[in-house]
Amino acid sequence: MRGSNIKPAHFLWELDGPVATITLNRPEKKNPLTFDSYAELRDTFRNLSEITDVKAVVFTGAEGNFSSGGDVHEIIAPLTKMSAGELRAFTAMTGDLIIAMLRCPQVIVAAIDGVCMGAGAAIAMASDIRFGTPESRVAFLFVRVGLAGCDMGACAMLPRIVGHGRAAELLYTGRDMLGEEAYNTGFYNALHPPSQVVEEARKFARDIATGPTVAHAMTKKMLREEWDMGVVAAVEAEAEAQAHCMETKDFHRAYEALVEKRAPRFEGD
Repeated sequence: MRGSNIKPAHFLWELDGPVATITLNRPEKKNPLTFDSYAELRDTFRNLSEITDVKAVVFTGAEGNFSSGGDVHEIIAPLTKMSAGELRAFTAMTGDLIIAMLRCPQVIVAAIDGVCMGAGAAIAMASDIRFGTPESRVAFLFVRVGLAGCDMGACAMLPRIVGHGRAAELLYTGRDMLGEEAYNTGFYNALHPPSQVVEEARKFARDIATGPTVAHAMTKKMLREEWDMGVVAAVEAEAEAQAHCMETKDFHRAYEALVEKRAPRFEGD
């Protein structure tokens, strides 16, 4: 399957060589998610494991906002009328989107401006790299609608990004975290002006895409799997992972380039 075969109905999908850009595109409502967009994003990230011509993904939102989270009228209102089984099916689906993002082999770079709230903040959290703007506002605001902070993996992942104490505060209060704080706590990897943040994310993604993508996918896999390992198990798992990477043609190409004193050309095999 090729990246050009992806034809989403509920967000924009743009290919620029090996880099795909996903853009949430409901700017009049600050790019909220709906039942349909959740499901289509989940399926897209699942399919990316079979798409070899896409080497990196940029995730962003249209017209100055990342995402306001679940749509109040199209998601939150219907949830108040659902049965227990229906509610569990919904929360499983939103969790499956995060799992699909974590498991897809491509590096995901989030470009965040404006509001990044609720499920939007969770999507940003599940991305591998996050670029923000000074004007952006990140909030895990589930508590504001009477829900727990433990949504879409936030209690597992957010403490690993910003530290346990800061994560607990953000999840208990649902308060906004502005750009400078998000950068200083490690949630953002870099801050850029709003006019540049998407292009900077694409530039980073292009750099990743020209690298050894099999090795990048292995790094992403081990970053995820080693959360559940002790140090000895992690060292042993990394030995197996690195041995696998040493079997790739890219490793041999890199050796030949070093000998010949030139830049390596990686091809992802």
